[in-house]
Amino acid sequence: MKKQKQAITRDAGRHNPGEMKALLERAGISLSNTQLDQLWAYHQLLRRYNPQLNLTRIHNFTNMVVKLYVDSLLPGQMAKLPSPLLDIGTGPGMPGIPLKIAYPDTEVVLAESRRNRVEFLETVIKQLSLKSISVVGCGITPEFNRPVAGVITRAVESIDKTLFRIQGCLRRDGLAIFMKGPRCDDEVALACSRFHDHYELRQDIAYRIPHSPHHRRLVVFRRKQAPMWEKKEKAMGRHDVRRIESEQNDTFRELKKLLSGRGIKKQEKAIVSGAKQVKEVLDTFPDRCKAWLSDDTQAPPPDEAPADLAWYQLAPALFKTLDVNGTNSPLLLVQTPGPGKWQPQDGFPGGCTLLIPFQDPENVGAVIRSAVAFGVRRMILLAECAHPFHPKAIRASGGAVFHARLFQGPAITGLTDDLPLVCLSGEGTDISQYAFPETFGLLCGIEGPGLPARHRKRAVAIPISGAVESLNAATAAGIALYLWSRQTASV
Repeated sequence: MKKQKQAITRDAGRHNPGEMKALLERAGISLSNTQLDQLWAYHQLLRRYNPQLNLTRIHNFTNMVVKLYVDSLLPGQMAKLPSPLLDIGTGPGMPGIPLKIAYPDTEVVLAESRRNRVEFLETVIKQLSLKSISVVGCGITPEFNRPVAGVITRAVESIDKTLFRIQGCLRRDGLAIFMKGPRCDDEVALACSRFHDHYELRQDIAYRIPHSPHHRRLVVFRRKQAPMWEKKEKAMGRHDVRRIESEQNDTFRELKKLLSGRGIKKQEKAIVSGAKQVKEVLDTFPDRCKAWLSDDTQAPPPDEAPADLAWYQLAPALFKTLDVNGTNSPLLLVQTPGPGKWQPQDGFPGGCTLLIPFQDPENVGAVIRSAVAFGVRRMILLAECAHPFHPKAIRASGGAVFHARLFQGPAITGLTDDLPLVCLSGEGTDISQYAFPETFGLLCGIEGPGLPARHRKRAVAIPISGAVESLNAATAAGIALYLWSRQTASV
């Protein structure tokens, strides 16, 4: 360390700003006297602190000017620098500080996680009297949301990883500028493939540092989509926003009641979860949508959401309570359509009517999904049935419950013997040999107890291996509905 310091001191004493200016101009870079003085002062500070901080492994004067300062300044000649410009992994301040000196109107943010280097950067800014430049003493992650118009980096991390890092801070139409080596084709291709919906390749320039053997690539991506903070800012201007922090909040207490069938029935509202289902319901039934539920990290209501949709911003723990399916994506509060009323004396219309006694919400959702898929026109919820708009039922239905024609019926024991029922049980006529009537109600048993004894006498069954005691109730109903739909289609 002592020998290195002595060698650096001797080398520094042999050179002067005029030599630096000559090397810069040979590379096509012209600085004013003030800018040259600032770059020289930066050079001196870099040399002074390098032995103790290990800021750079390049010690030769000419190499420092060419490989550090010229290399840092050339991107400014090839691409218009956006402002503010975030320099990720700046280390001792490159390319950010040389660019700030050469382009003083550009606001620069230097990002460096190592504390000793942060202190060095702050010293440089103070000593050089630089304005509109700051230091962020942390690594950049997707949660970093300070708005910037551009990002530049000469670090070794792959392009796709950096594009992922900056998703929280780079503005729409902002530029991500990468100073890479000549062999980065695979990196560029991977980034284009992985982020084709979010970024477009704007420039890919191969060049060489003048009067040197060093080849470089300048790769520039333009962001096509807005970051989360920008979307939230826009959404807050369109929607009524309510912040919910406490479990005692009246709105939260009402929302929590929607986790049970009783609360859903009383309020005639339900919570939809899962990004795909939320989008489908919002697109298909916008008039039923009442509120967007999210925590601080999640997306705001999309641009196409109705303007009268309220936006509830919940504390993370409260959101987690409502997100019973664990989707970790925004939820949607919807108005539920009330079911019609059905009594046994009303009979059935032509075709298949499905009677649902299932007590498990997931089974209810799954069988409704099958019924909608196979063209069942009417579904009767027996008294034992779990609520079809329970969060787990909605999710299991894949959103099909919003397309189902639902009616409220009696208990399974209230079904009269004169109804044309096709009863599904573990024992009975082989359903594959059964001819479905033109008009009938398909009745499955309750999970566990199965069918009442009086209905088992006319049951049909799905043959299964003796290694399994029975099929899942919703699965069995789905098979029966498929066979009915195939038989109907062949008539």
